[in-house]
Amino acid sequence: MSSLTLSSPAKVNLFLKVLRKRSDGYHDIATLMQAVSLYDRVSVETGEGEGVTLWCSDPMLPDGSSNLAYRAADLYLKTTGVRKKVSIRIEKNIPVGAGLGGGSSNAATVLKALDELEGGRLGHERLLELSASLGSDCPFFISGKPAYAEGRGERLKPVDLPKFAYILINPGFQVSTAWAYSNLDLTKNCEDNILTHSGKTPAKAEDLKTLLVNDLEEVTLREYPVILGIKNALVESGAIASLMSGSGPTVFGVFNDRRGAEAALTPLRKRFPDNFFVSLAEGLS
Repeated sequence: MSSLTLSSPAKVNLFLKVLRKRSDGYHDIATLMQAVSLYDRVSVETGEGEGVTLWCSDPMLPDGSSNLAYRAADLYLKTTGVRKKVSIRIEKNIPVGAGLGGGSSNAATVLKALDELEGGRLGHERLLELSASLGSDCPFFISGKPAYAEGRGERLKPVDLPKFAYILINPGFQVSTAWAYSNLDLTKNCEDNILTHSGKTPAKAEDLKTLLVNDLEEVTLREYPVILGIKNALVESGAIASLMSGSGPTVFGVFNDRRGAEAALTPLRKRFPDNFFVSLAEGLS
């Protein structure tokens, strides 16, 4: 038997524009993503036998083929022709259905772990190709670096970003990505849905004030107005700006430095009910 345990990070979308609906049912997007220091723990073990088994600390998540990490392992075995039993163990810390990419991150981490256990049989570029067939955010987590993403999210352009300090607040419920996209009115602001961002990389938190845009935020906020209250609370606590990540409902606030975020953390935890997830994280570069 061989085994490997890796950290599986969350991400935030600092910028998310939905440009158009594609003929395949997906949407073309333009987004700036940064992985953050909030991690699930993914352990992968290979041994004699065949097939994939998965255990997750969150009993609400499926343990079969509807789990993206399970599908990642199955895809790797079929692509490589490797005939081994793969056992996956996921200890969840990233909220589920939260707009933080936890499922995609887990799937990408399984692919990377298996390829390392197999001596780099496929390599980075092939893993990128495989991951794109699993989910739009998966290639980003294969690369692990801050990036502009276009297309479905699979076309990546690495960028340099500071280690921004974030406070992440999740109100304790899930939002379906498919639901958010299906309720987005692309004709309402068609001109605004043309990417006009210059591509200049933000060098400090202040630079994010005019960059933070998420076309899906209005959709989710209409259904869940608590999101606006979270955004306001973060700014009142000293965040330079706040934005919903992905399809939500997690909201993040960006702070000038870790010290400012740490000062705001405890008061924010006291401000919201116990079922809210409130955590400090730093951007990964």
